[in-house]
Amino acid sequence: MKTSATEELHLAEMEDGDRPVMRSIKRGFLGRCPACGDARLFRAFIKSVDACAACGERMDHHRADDFPPYIVVTIVGHAVLAGYMMTDLVLPLSTWRHLAIWAPVTLASSVALLQPVKGAVIGLQWALKMHGFGGKEDGPEDVLPARDASA
Repeated sequence: MKTSATEELHLAEMEDGDRPVMRSIKRGFLGRCPACGDARLFRAFIKSVDACAACGERMDHHRADDFPPYIVVTIVGHAVLAGYMMTDLVLPLSTWRHLAIWAPVTLASSVALLQPVKGAVIGLQWALKMHGFGGKEDGPEDVLPARDASA
């Protein structure tokens, strides 16, 4: 099958320009509504608003749950480990000095990244019409066959 240079990947039943994924993730990362990009996405540190103040899009049914902390741990863990190893190669520091440097760096960067990453996950869910953003409630995708009692 040949593809032309103008063809684009469309996820699920998305129409052209319906909900661009990268734009929605960027808006969420910046703490803005993924739908309109105007209003704030968070009313507290990591508590999202119930609905957008500008466009009225509901945000209360997102399911970010534990995914943002997993992403933050992965990013911060790699960055801090690389920094620790590079510092250890250049400067012969004691364990306590490394701890005095890298524990605050780890804590500060984790706290700084948590809200933007959660916003990006909410933006991704909105763009892909997941967890109620598509107009239908969450439910099982597949219906399992009835269990055979004789087996």
